[in-house]
Amino acid sequence: MASILYFLVFSLSCSFLFLLSESNYVSNPAYLLVLPTQKDVSTGLHWTTLLKRTPLIQVPVLVDLNGNQLWLNCEQHYTSKTYEAPFCHSAQCFRANTHQCLSCPAAARPGCHKNTCGLMSTNPVTQQNGLGELGQDVLAIHVSLGTQLGELFTVPHFLFSCAPSFLLQKGLPMNVEGVAGLGHGPISLPNQLASHFGLQRQFTTCLSRHSSSSKGAIIFGDAPNNLHELHGHAIFQDLAYTPLTITPQGEYNVRVNSIRINQHSVTPVKKTSSTIVGHSGGTMISTSTPHMVLQQSLYESFIQVFAQQLPTQAHQVKAVAPFQLCFHSKNTSEYPGVELVMDKPNGPVWRISGEALTVQTQPGVWCLAVVNGGMQPRAEITIGARQLEENLVVFDLAKSRVGFGTSPLASHGMKCADLFNFVDA
Repeated sequence: MASILYFLVFSLSCSFLFLLSESNYVSNPAYLLVLPTQKDVSTGLHWTTLLKRTPLIQVPVLVDLNGNQLWLNCEQHYTSKTYEAPFCHSAQCFRANTHQCLSCPAAARPGCHKNTCGLMSTNPVTQQNGLGELGQDVLAIHVSLGTQLGELFTVPHFLFSCAPSFLLQKGLPMNVEGVAGLGHGPISLPNQLASHFGLQRQFTTCLSRHSSSSKGAIIFGDAPNNLHELHGHAIFQDLAYTPLTITPQGEYNVRVNSIRINQHSVTPVKKTSSTIVGHSGGTMISTSTPHMVLQQSLYESFIQVFAQQLPTQAHQVKAVAPFQLCFHSKNTSEYPGVELVMDKPNGPVWRISGEALTVQTQPGVWCLAVVNGGMQPRAEITIGARQLEENLVVFDLAKSRVGFGTSPLASHGMKCADLFNFVDA
C-alpha cells in the first residue's frame, strides 16, 4: 500500500513539474528575472537587450523608468512567426487600456493590420508622440537564483506597441529599436512580468556608470529578500525606504523635504509653486533624463551653494552647455556630495556623491551635472540617470515605496557590473 501511495505522489509531482516547465510559470518567489543594461556614452542614457520574436533575436531598447509600455519600430525588418495584432475591443486591448480602433490600408505586416487597437507611444527624450498598433509576440528573459544566469523563460503573448519609426529619429542612442517602459502602465514591462510569472511586484535597478562594455542590471522580483549576499557582500542590508507616489501619467515620484550640500541647506531663491522643496516636494525619478534637473529658482540656489563648497584647488572655468558651473580640478573625490532628505524633516537621507554630480566635458574640465529646468519643469526636481548609477534602487510597487542604499555600492568594493555574469547574455 505504501509503495502505491509513493508511486501516486511521485507521478503527481512529475506531472506538476512537467506542467511548470511547459508554462514557464515562476511559482517560486525566490526566482528573479534579470535584464542586462549598458550605458550609451554619447547620450548618457541606458539601454537593454530584449529577446523577442520567433525565432528569438536580440532587440536593443532604451530603458525608460516612466514609460507606460514597451514600444518597437515594426516598420523595418520586423519578422516573426508568432506576431499577432489583437482585434479592436478585444480583451488584450482592454488590458492595455486602449479603446481606439485602427486600420492600416497597406498590405498586412507587423504594425499594419485592419481592425486593431491604436496605442500612443512617446519618445521620452523629445516627448514626441506617435500612434501605433497594439501587438503581441514572444518575449524571453533569463531567470536567476544567484549571480549566474539560468534558463530563458518566455512570455508567449507579450503586449507591446508597434510605434512609427519617426519616434527613433531624435534624442535616443543610435542603436536602439524602441523603448522599454518600466512605469506603472498596465502593460509595462514590470507589470506584465509580475502578472505572467507570479512575481512580487517589485524591481531593482543598478545602472553602470562605466564604459559601454560594462553591464548593469534590472532585476524583477523581490531582490532584497532573495539576494541576501552577492560575492560575500550583504548589499541590500543598508536600504532605506521612502514613500512612492504615481502621477496620473504613470510616473514614479517621491518627496524631497530638503537638500543639503556639506550640511549647508539649499533653499529656493523665489518660491514659485506648491511643489517647491519643503512643501509637496514633487520629485521625479527618471532614466530618460541623463542629469539632475531643478526648477530655476531652486537651481540658482543649488549652484551657488555648490560653488561655495568646492575645494580651493578647483578653479572655475568657462561653462560648457548645457551646464553653467564648470571647473578645473584633478582630484574628483573632493567634490562636495549632496544629501536629499526624503519625505519629512527627519526622514531617510539619499546621499549622492560628488562623482555622481559631475561629468568630465574635456580633459581636466569637470562640470556640475545639474541642469536648469526653467520656471515650470515637469517636476520641481528630477533625479536623472547619472545620479542613479552605481546605486541599488528598489521600486517596491506592492508597498508603494522606493528603497535606496544609504551607503554607496563602492563601500562594499563592488560595482553594478559585478552583480551578474552577463558573458552569455
